[in-house]
Amino acid sequence: METQLDPMKDDLPLMANTSYMLVKHYVLDLDVDFKGKVIEGSIVLFFETGSQYRKTSSAGKECCQSWFDETREMRASEPCHMINVSTCSSKMEYNDFAISGKEEEATSDENSNHSNSEQASGISSSKDRCDIENHGNKDFLLVLDCCDLSVLKVEEVDVAAVSGIEKFTRPAKLTGVSQELENLRNQIVHELVTLPADRWKEQLYYFTQCSQAPGCGELLFSTGTWSLEIRKSGIQTPADFPHAIRIWYKTKPEGRSVTWTTDQSGRPCVYTMGSPINNRALFPCQEPPIALSTWQASVRTAAGFIVLMSGENSAEPVQLREGILSWYYYVSMPMPASTFTIAVGCWQEVKQQSFKQTAAIETNTEFSLPSSQTDFRWHEEICGHVEYPCRFQNPAARLQAVIPYRVFAPWCLMESCEEYLLQLIPQCLSAAYATLGTHPFSRVDVLIVPSNFSSLGMASPHIIFLSQSVLPGGSHLCGTRLCHEIAHAWFGLAIGARDWTEEWISEGFATFLEDIFWARAQQLSHDEIKGQQELKALLRWRRLRDEVQNSEEELQVLRPKKESTGELSESGASVVKYGLKAEKIFMQVHYLKGYFLLRSLARTIGEISYLASLRKFVIKFHGQLVLSQDFLSMLLEDVPKEKGSGLTVESIFQNWLDTSGIPKPLLEEGETWKECQLVQQVSGEVTKWIQTNQRMRKSSKKKMKQDEVVFQQV
Repeated sequence: METQLDPMKDDLPLMANTSYMLVKHYVLDLDVDFKGKVIEGSIVLFFETGSQYRKTSSAGKECCQSWFDETREMRASEPCHMINVSTCSSKMEYNDFAISGKEEEATSDENSNHSNSEQASGISSSKDRCDIENHGNKDFLLVLDCCDLSVLKVEEVDVAAVSGIEKFTRPAKLTGVSQELENLRNQIVHELVTLPADRWKEQLYYFTQCSQAPGCGELLFSTGTWSLEIRKSGIQTPADFPHAIRIWYKTKPEGRSVTWTTDQSGRPCVYTMGSPINNRALFPCQEPPIALSTWQASVRTAAGFIVLMSGENSAEPVQLREGILSWYYYVSMPMPASTFTIAVGCWQEVKQQSFKQTAAIETNTEFSLPSSQTDFRWHEEICGHVEYPCRFQNPAARLQAVIPYRVFAPWCLMESCEEYLLQLIPQCLSAAYATLGTHPFSRVDVLIVPSNFSSLGMASPHIIFLSQSVLPGGSHLCGTRLCHEIAHAWFGLAIGARDWTEEWISEGFATFLEDIFWARAQQLSHDEIKGQQELKALLRWRRLRDEVQNSEEELQVLRPKKESTGELSESGASVVKYGLKAEKIFMQVHYLKGYFLLRSLARTIGEISYLASLRKFVIKFHGQLVLSQDFLSMLLEDVPKEKGSGLTVESIFQNWLDTSGIPKPLLEEGETWKECQLVQQVSGEVTKWIQTNQRMRKSSKKKMKQDEVVFQQV
C-alpha cells in the first residue's frame, strides 16, 4: 500500500513501482475547458514488465494465429465495457499518419465527457475493492504517481480487437481461453513497444489504433495523496497484469501541475509552469526519471486558442465542428514524463519576412560546421541509449546548424519579440551547434509566457518558455537566457539526471554553456570574451556568497544523498530530497556551484580540451540518464595527468558536491576577478550611479543645481 509522506519532512515522494512495470508510451486524449478550469479526457498507458520481473506468465506467453482468429469471434460473449469510439479511417496508412501529424478524431464531443453513471462506476470500483490480504494470495498492485486529479474509471484496453494487429502475435501452446486472451493482449503490447526504430511510424499508427480500442473490463483502483493504485482481481504478477490500460480522469482547478491565468493581453490561458510536483496533477504517470517513455496527444479546445506542446511535429489544427479545433503532437524519443509540457492560449505567432530570416542565419555561416566533427569520428559511434530514431545517426540532422523554430507571444508583445527574439534565435542555435554538434531535437517553439511565470525561462522537448522580463533587457538579457534554455536540449533533456537531487547536472551545465554560446553568437574577440565571462563570474560569486549566508546548509549540497545517490527501493519508488521545501524553489545554488565546478575544471584542463570532452560526453550519453560520477570519470580518463595532481572523482565530491558553503577552491579565486579591466570599469560606473543618486536625493530637498554626469556604455 501507499507509503505515507512524513509531514515533518519536505521530500517529494516518487511512488510509482517502476521495478515491476514501466510505461513505454502514453496516448492522451483531452479537452481543455476554460470555463470550468479543468482538462479532462483519457490517457492510455502501454507497459513493459520491469526488467527485474520479466517472467513467463502463469499460463504461457503467446497464442497462435488460428486461435487469435477464433477468439476475435468469441469476444462478443466476453464481459466487455465498450466505449463508443470511432476508429481512424481503414484506408489510412501508418506512413501517412505519422508524416502528416494529423489523425481523425477518436472521440466525439459526447464521448469526451463521461455520464454520471460512468463516474459512479469508477467510484464503485474503488469502494468494492477487496482487501488483498483476504485473498489466498496477494494481487499485484500497480502504483502510479498522481495527485490533484479526479479519477473516474480505469479499464483494460482490448488491443486484440484492432484490425491488422495479428501481425504482432506468434504461435505458441494453448491453455485456458480467458488466460490466453490476456496473454495475447500483453504479447501484442510487448511486440508493439519493442518495434525497431526504423518502424517508428508504424508503431505510432498502431499506438493510436490500440488507444481507440474498446475497454474489456474495469479495473479496481483507489487514489491516495500522491498515488493512484490499480489492480485486477486474481492477477498476482506484473507479467500477467494488463499491459494496456485506459484511465478516465479530469484535473482540478487548484491542481499544482498547471496554472490557469490570463496573458499580458488579458486573454485566458493555461500552461505547465514547472511545478515541484511535475506533471502528476496533469495526468497519472510514472515520475521517476528511469521511466523513459514516448507520448502522443490530441487536445481539443475552442477556436481562437493555440495549443503548444512537447512534440516533434509543428501541429496544425483540425476543425472537428464549428468552434472546436483539435491539435495533435507526438514524440519518438523516450524521455521522463516530467518533461512533458503544454501551453494553451490565444498566442500569436511572430513572423518576419523571409529575407530577414535568411540574412540572420547567413551572418553566422562560420558556425555551420561544428568542431565536434573534426575532433571525433563521432558519426561512426554506436549510440548507447534504447532504440529510437536518433538524430545523431541521421546524416542530414548532423549538418543542421539551425533547426526550424517558431515564436509565439501575446498580441501586445509581438513587436518586442520581432525586434529582439527573432533575430537572436538562429544566432544562438548556430552557436550551440558549433559548440556541441548535432541538435538533439528536430525543431523548437519559443513562447513568451504570462507574467506570473516565476522563472526567466524553462526548457522542455521542442519548446522553450521565456519570461517577458527578458525582452526589456535588449539583446543581451534575451540572448543569454535563450542560450541557457537552448543548452538544456543537451543537458537536462537529451542527457538527464538519474537522480533528481543532482539538479546541477542540468542547471550547472546550462549556466556554464550559456556563456560559451552567447560569446560565439556575438562573435566577440578573445579579450572581449574573457572580460565578459570574468564579470559574470564575479556577479555569480557574489550571488552565491549571499545565498550561502542566508540559506539552510542542507539546501546548499549538490549531492544531498551522497553515496545513496541513484539508489531506489525494491519497487522502484524513491524520494526527491527536499523536493517540496518552499525555499528550494527560489535557490540558485545548483546553478551557481555547478557552474563554478565546470568553470574550474575548464580552467584546469584548458577550454579547448574541455569542450572536446563535453562533445564526447554528449555523443556517448545522449538519450540516457547519468550520475555525477559518469561525467567526472570520463573527463578524468581523458586527462590522466591531472589525477596525479590530486584531481579525482572523490576530491571533487568532497570539495564541490557533498558539502555546504562555498567550495574551498572557489574561495581562493574570489579576489582575482577584481583585476579584470571590464570588472573595474563596471565597478566605477556603479559607484558613479550610487553617488549621483545620493546627490540627487539631497538636492531635491535643497533644490540645488547639479553638474551633469556622463555615464559610459559598458
